[in-house]
Amino acid sequence: MRQPLSKKSFFLTAFSIALARVSYCSSENVQVVYPRRNIPALAKYFGTKSRYEEVNPYLLDDILAVNKSLLKPPSIDCIPVHLTAVIRHGTRYPTTKNVKKIQRLYDLVSREAANGEKWLHDIKTKWKMWYTEDMDGQLVEKGRDDHRHLAVRLASLFPSLISEENLRSNRIKFITSSKHRCVDSTVAFIESMKNIWKVKDMDFSYEVNDQLMRFFDHCRRFIEDVENNEMALKEVDLFSSTAEMKEVQMNMANRLQLQYSTITPDLVEAAFYLCSYEFSIKSVNSPWCNIFDDVDAKVLEYAHDLKHYWKRSYGHDINRKSSCPLFHDVFIRLDQAAHEIRFGHVTEAVTVQVGHAETLLPLLSLMGFFKDEMPLTADTFSLQGNRSFRTGHMLPYAANLVFVLYDCGDGLRLQFLLNERPLTFPSIGHSAPLYQTVREHYRDLLEDCNFEKECELPKTSCSKCSEL
Repeated sequence: MRQPLSKKSFFLTAFSIALARVSYCSSENVQVVYPRRNIPALAKYFGTKSRYEEVNPYLLDDILAVNKSLLKPPSIDCIPVHLTAVIRHGTRYPTTKNVKKIQRLYDLVSREAANGEKWLHDIKTKWKMWYTEDMDGQLVEKGRDDHRHLAVRLASLFPSLISEENLRSNRIKFITSSKHRCVDSTVAFIESMKNIWKVKDMDFSYEVNDQLMRFFDHCRRFIEDVENNEMALKEVDLFSSTAEMKEVQMNMANRLQLQYSTITPDLVEAAFYLCSYEFSIKSVNSPWCNIFDDVDAKVLEYAHDLKHYWKRSYGHDINRKSSCPLFHDVFIRLDQAAHEIRFGHVTEAVTVQVGHAETLLPLLSLMGFFKDEMPLTADTFSLQGNRSFRTGHMLPYAANLVFVLYDCGDGLRLQFLLNERPLTFPSIGHSAPLYQTVREHYRDLLEDCNFEKECELPKTSCSKCSEL
């Protein structure tokens, strides 16, 4: 038995969202249009430090736009009954570790670089080191906007689920990682939903759950075999010594007219990250971006992807298996909704879960997305130009995986969206297959992906177990 939204409720929701658009677009604190002329040529290579707008460029013209021709139900007789969204936090400041690297870079360039170019003159005379160690990965205002805007767009796409009625009746649940950037992103998402319907007489809570959203911190095998294992990232270390990376270092030294020996891999990374931070946080095409060209950027993007491949994805099986708790949690919620819809009422209409790139990537990998035939290794860079594994496409700031369960005439169907674009499940041809087909496809994981079994280690071989 379905629960269609009444015409009155539907039009009230649509009207509220339209008012929310007007409210956001008129706010002086929200930058709705990002000038295209300020976009660095390197922006498409920033990996997990990419702006969300690079994945969906139409948002540069209207940050609240939704592509309803692309995002639509499987068929006209389908009604959405449950939505689970797993979302990365919004744009953030660099961590303390990266701020220290940026400081070393700035000191070196300010003291020794000299090439007569205007961009270097601007760095030395106009640009000031404004990043401080206490920023330490905190959410920036743009990051709050990332989640505020996403909330409005999802409410516009799914008005029968993300609705005032469901919000007030606590049928929308919020779960977050304990990290401040995730908590602040969650609060911004909730604030946006309250703003849509001008809800001022209620407060809404969220659950902090690191077992779900930071499962990697609790997986002993991952910590021992990957996190604390120098050999786990052997391919990353090997790539740093390849001719391609040495050429990037040489190019950077030449452009700054510095001794090659002073340009370490850490400083190369710091300069590239600095270009990305300036752009993602301030929408500025920074003079620091002139240190690299397009060829350099492709190499640095690959280095970034290579690290995520071996530390969080297909490089080691435990990277993927560590996400078993989140995988099971998603399907438990879908199963519950599938069961309850038979009786006409789904208890939990929407679940919003906010975590990290390190939360989303293992889950995507566990489910088989973006797995290329050729593994990413140090010596295959020249062969990887058409790879699907690109973290900038998968995991920009505010990246989101959305599972939508529909009640259709021929049964329950599941639609999967990545960054507001439909994505076909691996080895399943249909864009919104029957839910039972999806469960059958992942049967082995649903039955056997046991976190305790996958993550346990003999205590004698787990050097960090006592710290867990």
